Amino acid sequence: MSFTGKVVVVVGASSGIGAATAILFSKESANVVMVGRNEAKLNDVVNQCKKYKTPLVIKADITKDNEARSTIATAVEKFKRLDVLVNNAGIVREGTVLDGTILQAYDDVMNTNLRALVHLTSLAAPHLIKTKGSIVNISSVAASSTPTVMSMNAYYVSKAGLNHFTRCAALELAPHGVRVNSISPGPVKTDIVSNSGNASFTLNDLMESTAFKKLLEPEEIADMILFLSSDKARSITGSDYVIDNGYLLVK
Repeated sequence: MSFTGKVVVVVGASSGIGAATAILFSKESANVVMVGRNEAKLNDVVNQCKKYKTPLVIKADITKDNEARSTIATAVEKFKRLDVLVNNAGIVREGTVLDGTILQAYDDVMNTNLRALVHLTSLAAPHLIKTKGSIVNISSVAASSTPTVMSMNAYYVSKAGLNHFTRCAALELAPHGVRVNSISPGPVKTDIVSNSGNASFTLNDLMESTAFKKLLEPEEIADMILFLSSDKARSITGSDYVIDNGYLLVK
């Protein structure tokens, strides 16, 4: 699947799924725009992309409206087009209804996991219409299940919202030839769990919750992103692709 001449914006590209996606699109000759907050980590990924093609790096906090606008504007100004938007930003914050911390967790998580991606979609849509492009939202099996650790419930709500937004955006943009899909991974080898600050569970705990008793590699999700962004998926829109090592079978 060659993406020669195509422009791909990957949000949350500094590590994990986003990093693997940036590398894979670079390997397929795309003009990749890497977006993230951690400049050092972004530069590490750039070095891996350079083996194939040097990406454009934008250090930005997409929860800030002006930085989100600047991200899309900079990408289009540089490459004069936009073909694919990969909405991969996501965080976990803890909070529960009973201990009174749910609202802060909800606001933080929804701002990153949903509101920012809604905003980026709105900003990118006019450019994607011109190229009959594609959007891939990175959701989670959390959207279709309930948490075993109740302090993570804001994350689960955000991903359920993202799935439904995917369907709504797909319906709105379909008459313009733009496809919108989501991917719901199970537990993946990323740093999202360690960054949550919760020491009561680990990636190994999540691994034991899968039918195959293993974790996904970020590259597996990147492969699916590439497929959904390609002409091979030209008739697919409004769909959610689960890749979870059988997590939902156990749940």
